[in-house]
Amino acid sequence: WDFEADPVPYDLLRAVTDAVHAAGGRVAAHCMSAQGVLNAARAGVDSIEHGMAMPEECVELMAAHGTSYVPTLTAFARRAPQIIDNPRGQLWHEGHGVMIRRVREAHDAGVTVLAGTDSAPFGNVATEVGHLIAAGLPADVAVGAASWTAREFLGLPGLTEGGLADVTVYDADPRREPGVLRHPRRIVLRGRVLRR
Repeated sequence: WDFEADPVPYDLLRAVTDAVHAAGGRVAAHCMSAQGVLNAARAGVDSIEHGMAMPEECVELMAAHGTSYVPTLTAFARRAPQIIDNPRGQLWHEGHGVMIRRVREAHDAGVTVLAGTDSAPFGNVATEVGHLIAAGLPADVAVGAASWTAREFLGLPGLTEGGLADVTVYDADPRREPGVLRHPRRIVLRGRVLRR
């Protein structure tokens, strides 16, 4: 993680974003520096991953452009104790703190916040939901960030009559008891039962 690396210049990022959008695609920007996040938010990318050191003004830019925010708090929280004595550890801790603050600010501004982990073990999205709740997202929004809201962002259908079902069943409503996300009772993927 090179926090001092020069970010993609705004003019280039804007040109790429415009070209990708014109072709019907989307742009995800992984940002580790304040200037990198600002350039991505100004360019109107579709999603910003990490957003470490995100300047406050980016929240309104993201809301205006319809940019989603995927903070990947799990990756940063897990690494924090490992790098506490590293010279770059202070930047890591400060950036992680900014990401936590921006999660709630982004939600309050109407930005779609999505759950992503970006680190092994992959599929540990239940932990990310917990971090989003701890950062101030309402539980139903945090659960949606890992499920129906994420599906909508990816262009995947929800439950539709006659369609193949993607369903996870729990002993309790995860919007009220998010801890049950770690213990699914039944998983159905594309109509096929994976866990009974």
